[in-house]
Amino acid sequence: MNVDEVRRHIRYSGWASRRLMDAARQLSPEDRDRPTGISHESIAGTLSHIHFADRIWYSRLVDPEEPVLVKVDFATLEKSWPQIQQKWETWANTISEADLDRVIIYKNPDATHSTIASHVVLHLINHATLHRGQVMGMIRQLGVRPPATDFMFHLRELGESPKVS
Repeated sequence: MNVDEVRRHIRYSGWASRRLMDAARQLSPEDRDRPTGISHESIAGTLSHIHFADRIWYSRLVDPEEPVLVKVDFATLEKSWPQIQQKWETWANTISEADLDRVIIYKNPDATHSTIASHVVLHLINHATLHRGQVMGMIRQLGVRPPATDFMFHLRELGESPKVS
């Protein structure tokens, strides 16, 4: 990934997560919290997990002082998630190609690992996409049509798709 791709994909991931949060706001608290047996227990739980990953990877890659919120309720998610998404976008707007080659060393409970920054970003985007898809499936199980969050819809909304003549 180069700097422009990182910026584009971080903006896309934030856009897609915001769309899904907007859809989740339209659901009752009971529907958001209903155990589904998929992913992280419920719609709210899975959204909270994506938020957690956004925060922990930001703390590993950008700012070790960033608070990592493991599991939050929906009200906290609504307030906190836009803030971390904005931090990711701000970071992406300031990076250079050299920043993407930097090796990140981090600890999990089981071991210490290292990954280059561009791979962290790629993982961050893929991880969020996976879990957003699961949330969309949970929303569909409720008989509700979820929003389109595919990358192509993002490009179209931005007017960045080539025009058909």
